[in-house]
Amino acid sequence: MKKDGTILGIISIKGGVGKTTTVINLATTLANDAQKKVLVIDANFSSPNVGLHLGLVNTGATIHHVLNDKILVHDAIYKHQFGFDVIPASLVYEKTSPLKLKNKVSVLRKYYDFIILDSSPTLNEELLATMLTADKLFVVTSPDFTTLSTTLRAVKLAKEKGTPILGLILNKVRGKHYELSVKDIENTAHVPVVAVVREDQKVLEALSKIKPITLYKPHNKVSVEYKRLGAALADTRYNPPSVMQRLMNYVVEDVENFRQHRFKTGVSYYN
Repeated sequence: MKKDGTILGIISIKGGVGKTTTVINLATTLANDAQKKVLVIDANFSSPNVGLHLGLVNTGATIHHVLNDKILVHDAIYKHQFGFDVIPASLVYEKTSPLKLKNKVSVLRKYYDFIILDSSPTLNEELLATMLTADKLFVVTSPDFTTLSTTLRAVKLAKEKGTPILGLILNKVRGKHYELSVKDIENTAHVPVVAVVREDQKVLEALSKIKPITLYKPHNKVSVEYKRLGAALADTRYNPPSVMQRLMNYVVEDVENFRQHRFKTGVSYYN
């Protein structure tokens, strides 16, 4: 039995920055690469996404039932094929009491190394519940002024509530001159950027197949960044893919792109 597991809150005050994708991929690499016992909880009670990312639709027991005292928290846990456990939320809106989350989740610490909360992207009681429940937070942001302004609000609120922020996860980076630099973001937010995740269509491709990018394309640059962060969290050694593994990854992707092009244009692959 595990003891004193860490509760991580993944937050942002803006939708579409890749918060849930970050949650799922961190959970995947912690469970499979670092061999940690991991539980993911969908704490985005009004607009849940975790179940959709994992193919868990029309589940019976959810976090809503737990918070409404209809079932015990252990009865809402599902073992997922990706190697970690999940407590999904009800896809059909159900009124609940978000601030009960801390008491309900704390009893699970002794069973897990990491409990990861996917928070609401709205400044409301749901986000507050994640901040009050989590031991530590990551703030997911993207390199633009609009998102930075909401990130600053999230950082300010977290500091007011006394929940430590481990760092910023900079997502959907295109490497364009008009994007904010890591230095600019760190100097403005006064929080370190701990991961830089580039924008990659393979992430969307993986989502369409209901599979984390870290499993779908484990040597992809996006996967490597999540794996590095997971290893740092778990205090384990990360072994990056070899030159040959990276080369084979590019070769496989080139072949896939060639096949897709031939298929779309109606030209036989064998011609």
